[in-house]
Amino acid sequence: MKNNFKLIATAAMGLESIVANEVKALGYTNVEVENGKVIYETDSLGLVRSNLWLRTADRVKLVVGEFQATSYDQLFEQTKALEWEKYIPEDGEFPVSGKSHKSKLFSVPDCQSIVKKAVVERLKQKHGIASWLQETGSLYKIEVALLKDKVTLTLDTSGAGLHKRGYRIDQGDAPLKETLAAALVQLTNWTPDKPFYDLFCGSGTIPIEAALIGQNIAPGFNREFAFESWDFIASKLHDQALEEAEDLANYDQPLDIVGTDLSHKMIEVSSANAIEAGLGDLIKWKQMQATDFHTKAEGGYIVSNPPYGERLGDKKEVEEMYHQLGKVLQNYPSWNVYILTANEKFENIFGKKATKKRKLFNGFIKTDYYQYFGSKY
Repeated sequence: MKNNFKLIATAAMGLESIVANEVKALGYTNVEVENGKVIYETDSLGLVRSNLWLRTADRVKLVVGEFQATSYDQLFEQTKALEWEKYIPEDGEFPVSGKSHKSKLFSVPDCQSIVKKAVVERLKQKHGIASWLQETGSLYKIEVALLKDKVTLTLDTSGAGLHKRGYRIDQGDAPLKETLAAALVQLTNWTPDKPFYDLFCGSGTIPIEAALIGQNIAPGFNREFAFESWDFIASKLHDQALEEAEDLANYDQPLDIVGTDLSHKMIEVSSANAIEAGLGDLIKWKQMQATDFHTKAEGGYIVSNPPYGERLGDKKEVEEMYHQLGKVLQNYPSWNVYILTANEKFENIFGKKATKKRKLFNGFIKTDYYQYFGSKY
């Protein structure tokens, strides 16, 4: 039997269109974009491939059912009417989380409890169990999400969030999520034959994500997913998707990627993380001040998430560094510069108006992505 699923790839605010492009690049065409999510249809192999390949999505959820509900009775009966037994075996563990927005059923704990009861009733009936369910088997995380009285019930196929690639051994104080780092790279028109620098590399996330993109390595290649222990997703499909990813990777693609940071410790951390990612000596790491940047190369790319100077004492220092960096980079008119910062006066301090800017959220911090396109050389 061929399973067809409706999937939701969740996305941080501002990244929905990038996630949608990634879904389409996997070959799925019936794609809808909503706030914080991308909805599409696929089969079992598509579910596996989505987890393996989506660089900028937070997680992939499988839609079990959708319906309107304005009373707890409706929520119970319609949840119970869904075919949970197709997904959850009699020993499956299924905790329920929830959220509610602009809905009559606003008490999340009550919604969670009712959904749990309804699923228990359905599974006992279908699996022929008179007593309670043991829940000693694989994990099936259910979410009940209400929006304007519409209920969406999903299973989380990913497990740990997709930003957890499995390579981060250590990190700095304010690490950039891998999914956002991948988005910053994809929002440029960098190609793997061009030099790529991050002058504030921290734990190395942006250069590592650039290298994975540059060699077309699936971001989920080195980690595990929740669906791997599910009976209705054949294990051979995961093997098939991994084999396909191995064939699609271009390990021979030469890369000129450099990560620099003022901190010796962060350079060591970056190097260790790159080795864990299987990128070994592909990325060069260098301890230096960003303002000491110099190169003879033309038409390269700088993609950085510098300190924002949010603490009062740091602000002046950080703004002085932005100003000096702007002066240094004037000497490299062919270079493309992309800077993510929460400082709203960045263009004035840097000394140049951005070609483009885009609003993005770094966690809960509202930032702008300032994009300076280099001149043709």
